[in-house]
Amino acid sequence: MVVLAELAFSAGDLAQVRFAVSPMWEVAPSFRLLTSRAGHPVHRPWVEQVRPRVVAAGLHEGWLAELITSAGYVPDFLNPAPAGPAPAPAAELRAILASPADRVREDLDHLARHQGHLGPRLRALHADPPSRLAKVVHEIERYWDLALAPYWGRVKAVLDADIHHRARTVAEHGAGRLFDDLHDSVSWHGSALRLARRKRQLSRESAGAGLLLIPSAFSGPGLRSRVRPPDPPQLAYPARGTGGLWEKRPAAGAGVLAPVLGRSRALLLSELEAPASTTELAHRTGLSPAAVSQYLTALRDAGLVSAHRAGRSVLYARTAAAETLLEAASSA
Repeated sequence: MVVLAELAFSAGDLAQVRFAVSPMWEVAPSFRLLTSRAGHPVHRPWVEQVRPRVVAAGLHEGWLAELITSAGYVPDFLNPAPAGPAPAPAAELRAILASPADRVREDLDHLARHQGHLGPRLRALHADPPSRLAKVVHEIERYWDLALAPYWGRVKAVLDADIHHRARTVAEHGAGRLFDDLHDSVSWHGSALRLARRKRQLSRESAGAGLLLIPSAFSGPGLRSRVRPPDPPQLAYPARGTGGLWEKRPAAGAGVLAPVLGRSRALLLSELEAPASTTELAHRTGLSPAAVSQYLTALRDAGLVSAHRAGRSVLYARTAAAETLLEAASSA
């Protein structure tokens, strides 16, 4: 059954509306993309790069595969309420690890009703949440390192830009315009937020105070929600600008930066359009692996490159600062 849900707002609730960028809110939808056989017009470049690593690590058939199915409900304990505007992945993983046992069992019971059963790992988690949650968190951490961490600078830039746009909307037009522009299923009516095409009702009595708005790059066109008092209700919506997330960035800036950074360092920055290992970069640039390693260390010390463990190798990625530098140089 599809319903029109209304979430009432008092002056106090409006005062507690805030935004957050949440790493964990990207885990479930991105994992679904990787394990789905359907193609994706926006995220295909990312899927083609990341899927082989995830499969090689066996993550496509582990804890996450049982917790995050192809569609439907995702256990709420995987999305703890962000404590600040942009919590680090480690902070959110600690919050998952601290989930009360009864909450974990309640979420798993809900998942079982959706799926019809629980797999062997989830039955073990249901029986003993305190000891099994550590295994879940360890696997999420491995998935993050392989699939999302090397790309997080680029993803977060899109999410931050979305929040900046929404904040300006509030400043210029008020909160009502913010909600009306958030998603085609969301509208502001009087003193309530209306959400169309929902599977169940949403009332202030069943939710915490305020509202937490979370832009998402991987969630797709729909809305995702989490209602778990006393936390504020969370609403994850598709971020503006996601369509251009994986478009190739102009590399012309590398030539302009060569006199500043050095030709080889500028060349490596231009080659890091997608995260790559030292061996891959040496093969593509003709530089020796030792030279590549030396230059990458210098770029990392300067905050232009980040390093991420991927199995036995290390992937290097451009940081948001490097993207800004290349964009500025290209414009010049």
